[in-house]
Amino acid sequence: MRILFTFIGGSGHFHPLVPVARAAQAAGHTVAVAGGGTMVTTIEEAGFTAFATSPPRPRRAPDHGPLEPADPAGEARHLREGFAGTGARRHAAVLPGIVARWRPDLLVRDEVDFGAAIVAELLGLPCATVLVLAAGTFLRPEIVAEPLHELRAEKGLPPDPALTMLERGLVLSPFAPSFRSPAAPLPPTAFSYRATAGAPARAATTRPTVYFTLGTIYTHPELHTRVLTGLRDLPADIIMTVGEHIDPAGFGPQPAHVRIERFIPQDELLPRCDLVVSHGGSGSMIGTLTHGLPAVLLPMGADQPHNAARCVELGVGRALDPITVTPDEVRQAVSAVLAEPGYRRAAARIQTEISTLPPVAATVAALERLRG
Repeated sequence: MRILFTFIGGSGHFHPLVPVARAAQAAGHTVAVAGGGTMVTTIEEAGFTAFATSPPRPRRAPDHGPLEPADPAGEARHLREGFAGTGARRHAAVLPGIVARWRPDLLVRDEVDFGAAIVAELLGLPCATVLVLAAGTFLRPEIVAEPLHELRAEKGLPPDPALTMLERGLVLSPFAPSFRSPAAPLPPTAFSYRATAGAPARAATTRPTVYFTLGTIYTHPELHTRVLTGLRDLPADIIMTVGEHIDPAGFGPQPAHVRIERFIPQDELLPRCDLVVSHGGSGSMIGTLTHGLPAVLLPMGADQPHNAARCVELGVGRALDPITVTPDEVRQAVSAVLAEPGYRRAAARIQTEISTLPPVAATVAALERLRG
């Protein structure tokens, strides 16, 4: 079987596809990945044939100006206009040519690659969706309905008032089902699986290890400095990653118990940790909870406030305001989460739930059934 994986956006939309794509390759299927031109090298370095769906753009360093408060209305507008509008139109125009040349039997799209879902429907191809938004409440049909209805009409597709196109076929979820918000239940077409194997729960230690990351998009030296200042005086080993655009040396000399790097693979680091301080991105949440770790969260945009709210509801962590948070507040929150065993127990319950899910290899059989 030939499977074309598609995504729109950056690494946060590509990386959730990778375990499924590798499982399909290991089962003997032929795999290619279509994404933005800027991501072609990343796709190829991951071991896949790449198709560019847009010209490459120069990589720009993130804007490290003053942090601004979360803007839910602005984020919803970006989802509607950027992903369901411009992005969906681009993929609806480009993907048919890639399909004609490569002739896949099946499409697998990231959750917000709406254009791929429309192309699959137009061409009569089976289509699976990989969820990339953990809590499920960021993507709401009413936000994306108008541009998708317009695009469907332009392409000659029948009306889809309930936007069943968003969950048609097969929906692959790499998240613990209980993490999904009750306000956005998984559809009947969902198949939950564990993307990676978590390490056994780490025994409590007298000197804990705390990992601090803001991912690769929301890096910000001033916020890193505030949080690091709060963590540095804790009786703990501190590991901070800052992304490719920030020089670790810029934070000055650090005591022996503080390590600052641009990047460390999560799977290498998390088995040695006791708590994660992060922005609450969905990729970070998968790793944190797969390893049964509690969290302190600093949500800044996109789906992060939704994930942070869910963590608080489930008792696996605390959320802080990244705009106003002080070093003392960071220190107090991390100390409290480390000291209160209830947070770790709640995280361990979700880790156990994840460990009972089918492995990612099981998604291949589900894809094969979808193809028929």
